Amino acid sequence: MATVMGTAMVMITGTTIMTITTGITTTMPTDAALHRLLAWTSPSYPIGAFSYSHGLETAVSTGAVVGPDALAAYVEAVLERGGGWTQAVLYVHAWRAAGDAAAFDEIAELAAAFVATAETALESHQQGRAFLQVTREAWPHKALDGFAARMAGRPVAHVAVFALAAAAHGVPLSAGLHAMLHGLAANLVSAGVRLVPLGQTDGQRVTARLARIIPGIVDRALSASLDACGSSAPRLDLASIHHETLYTRLFRS
Repeated sequence: MATVMGTAMVMITGTTIMTITTGITTTMPTDAALHRLLAWTSPSYPIGAFSYSHGLETAVSTGAVVGPDALAAYVEAVLERGGGWTQAVLYVHAWRAAGDAAAFDEIAELAAAFVATAETALESHQQGRAFLQVTREAWPHKALDGFAARMAGRPVAHVAVFALAAAAHGVPLSAGLHAMLHGLAANLVSAGVRLVPLGQTDGQRVTARLARIIPGIVDRALSASLDACGSSAPRLDLASIHHETLYTRLFRS
């Protein structure tokens, strides 16, 4: 939420609060929408996110990530130039298309295909299916049921399902994107704390550092076209590829 000076007018419309101050509009989630985001990005949400490291396990095993600064740099690369950036762009377009089944399915199919390696595909598709199943049970909505029926037997990307659930349940676009990116970052930091290993306080320092870059990524993604999808972090992809052949592994990617 932006803090601005001047007289403000607050309008409550459906599931969001619009704060308008001297020409600046900020969309805030209501308590109900915020509760959904907290639940969906919680480590306790049973989608198996804890079992994936997005290639980080390889980077630790080769000595590329050996401390908190290196861990922060790795996750920054994921968010700014790797799979996190791609997911951010796809999330924006999926959320905006959620009211049009044909348009949404086209973006969902792109999201399912837009993965660089077999393990990142597993990471995306397994979490996507699990998120869809759990959310239909705990937070039902006809949009999720319809999507599940249309995608029966086909891969489903986590980012697409998360965007659909957020749009269907009245979670504002920017708030949902912030939450998704924070969830991705927090999961990788948690993996790093276990792998390096690091202390819990170091992990929180890294999380705080990453929190400072997420707003900029959100702002870029909100104005990006689908053509902006893509990564420029080949070492991340190579780490994911080599993870398949590690002698011992704690994580699935």
